[in-house]
Amino acid sequence: MNIAQYLDSTYLKTPEQSGLSHEETLQKDKELTQEAIDNGIFAVMIRPDYVSEIKKYIQERNSNVVVGTVIGFHEGTYSVEEKLEEASKAIEDGVDELDFVINYKAYLQGNIELVKDEFVRCSQLGLKHNKIVKWIIEIAALTDTQIADLTKNISNWAEENFPENDWSKIFVKSSTGFYETTGGKPNGATFEGIKIMLDNAGKLPVKAAGGVRTPEDAEKMINLGVKRIGTSSALALIKNQTSSEGY
Repeated sequence: MNIAQYLDSTYLKTPEQSGLSHEETLQKDKELTQEAIDNGIFAVMIRPDYVSEIKKYIQERNSNVVVGTVIGFHEGTYSVEEKLEEASKAIEDGVDELDFVINYKAYLQGNIELVKDEFVRCSQLGLKHNKIVKWIIEIAALTDTQIADLTKNISNWAEENFPENDWSKIFVKSSTGFYETTGGKPNGATFEGIKIMLDNAGKLPVKAAGGVRTPEDAEKMINLGVKRIGTSSALALIKNQTSSEGY
């Protein structure tokens, strides 16, 4: 199986989180991108501040590697207007895919209308500009019942508000990789969590993000039905190695 075509090679630490400078972070992103170009990896997933420079880097090399970024990351509690503003800037900078963190805290508080409003408005913006839109639901923060319910809501909202030929452009995604769990609970994709998402996503595609650390796990996720895998260890996975990375 050619798993490279499913992979989003990911680096999402800010300079403050990593202790690197902006320039050093950009260099890491360029190295990540060159790895993707050299190894047929589908996409790179980076912070919004670096989209413009990485898009230029890819174009200069006549590559088809896709550039994705995260919006409202990683808490998801940004206002709808803030998410729209951040996404609009990324679109101007040439991004191909927008991975929004859904306001799962509002969902947990029962504010379903707020969550629906941000889903519809932010998805409209992305689809209007022919972008892939993904919605990170942060499964480690949810019970199995909540994973099923929120995924089903997203599927229903997509079907109610967008034509069928747009549904394949709206993903449900598992995790940010930054959620802090307790008791050793995984904070990324699990087979159980992904199965619940797949069972409730309807015709929307699912992305497994974080926690996929071996080629065997990647193949199992793909065989379950995921269309994309987010990982900080894309190169290790395609070289048939086990990752020691956290995401």
